[in-house]
Amino acid sequence: MKKRFIHALILGMTMMTILSACSGGDNSKNTITFWTPLTGDDGAYMDQLVKNYNAANPDFQVKHVITADMYTKLSTVLNTGKDIPDLAIIHADRVPGYVKQGKLEALTNIMASHPEIKEENYLPQAWNTGSINGVQYTVPLDIHSHTMYYNKDLLAKYGVEHWLDDHNVTVDEMLELQGKMEEGHYVVNDALLGWGMLGQIQNLGGDIQVDGKPAVDTDVFRQAYQSVKKIADAGLMTPFGEDGYLMFQAGNVLFSTDGTWTSTAHAAVEGLNFGVTNIFSVSPDKFTNRSSSHLFAMFANEKRSDEKEEGIGQFLEYIRENSIEWAKAGQIVASRHVIESPEYGNYMQSFFTSNEEQTKSLYIYTYEHYPYIQEAVDMYSADIVRGNVDLDETLATMQKFVEDKIAENSGAK
Repeated sequence: MKKRFIHALILGMTMMTILSACSGGDNSKNTITFWTPLTGDDGAYMDQLVKNYNAANPDFQVKHVITADMYTKLSTVLNTGKDIPDLAIIHADRVPGYVKQGKLEALTNIMASHPEIKEENYLPQAWNTGSINGVQYTVPLDIHSHTMYYNKDLLAKYGVEHWLDDHNVTVDEMLELQGKMEEGHYVVNDALLGWGMLGQIQNLGGDIQVDGKPAVDTDVFRQAYQSVKKIADAGLMTPFGEDGYLMFQAGNVLFSTDGTWTSTAHAAVEGLNFGVTNIFSVSPDKFTNRSSSHLFAMFANEKRSDEKEEGIGQFLEYIRENSIEWAKAGQIVASRHVIESPEYGNYMQSFFTSNEEQTKSLYIYTYEHYPYIQEAVDMYSADIVRGNVDLDETLATMQKFVEDKIAENSGAK
C-alpha cells in the first residue's frame, strides 16, 4: 500500500510538472518578453508604463524583465539561440556593433503596419541612431542627457546670474570667481566628468574618430583637458575623492554636472532652490550636452512569430502616444506627440527641447567603438583634470587601451 501511494504521488507530481510546463509554454506564446537594463528608479516608471498597457488587455501581454548586466546576458542568449527576449531596450552606442554582427532585426514590417512609427514623429538624433544604411533597426524611447543644475541662491550670492543669459556658462566665466568664494563653496562638481569631456570635444570642433579609427591621443582632446583642468587648478572644483553630487544637494556648489534623470532626486531635497541649463563649455560660441538614447530593438530570432511581432508594434505605438509617464523619470521623451503636449512643459527636462538650438545641443555618439572610448575617458578623466597624471602619457595610454579593446573584440568574433 505504501509503495503504491508513493508511486501515485510521484506520478501525480510528474503530471503536474508536465501540465505546468505546457501552461508556461502556452502563456509565453501570448507574452512579449521585454528586457531592459533599467535597474534604477527609472525601472519603476517603465513597470508602470507596461502595467498601464497590459490593463487594456492587448492580444499580447508585455512582461518587463529588468536585467542587471543585460549586455553580458544578451551575449549568452544570442550565442545559444535560447531565451532571446522578444523586445529589449538598448543604448544608442550599441546599435552599430549589433547590426554589423547581424544580431538586430529590421523594423520594416512594424513600420509598414504602424505608419505613425516614422522619423518625423520622433526627435531626429534619437531616431537616426537606429538607422544604418537606410534601414531602421530601432524605435527611440528617449534621449537622456548630461546636464548642469544650478543653485539659484548661490548664483545670486556671488552675483553671477548673468552667466545664464545665453545658457552657455564658459570655463572663462567660472574662473572669474577664483579667490572670491567662501571656504567650502565651489563653482562646479565633477559628476559624470567623462561625459562632460566628450561634450567638450564637440565644442572644439573635434571628433573621437578619424576615418573609422579611434582618435583619443589628439590635440583636441589635449586642449579640452587643459581647459577644464584650469577649473580644478583654480580651486573651483569640488575636492578629489569627495562626493560633489551630495555637496551640491547640501547647498555648497553652484553647478552640478549630472544627468537629466537626477532632477527627481534634486527635487526631493528640501530647500534646494535649483534650475537647469547646459553643461559648461570651453567655447563661448557652442555648447554640447553629451547624450545617449534608450532604444526599443528586436534581436534576430526565428522563433518570434509574425503575430507576436505585430503585438510588439502595437506596444511601440502605445509608448509613442503615452510615454508622458517616462517624463516622470526625468528623461527627454523622444516622441513628438508627448514633448509637444502642454503637460510635458511641466517637467524640467523640457528645457532641452524648448527650441531648435537646444535640441541640436543633444549630441549622441554613434561611432562603432564609442563604448571603449567612453570607458577610457571615464577611467582617466578625473586624474587628468586633477593633475594626478601626466596628460601626454595618459592620452597615449588611453589610445592604446581603446585599440587593444578593439583588437580583443575583433579576435573574439
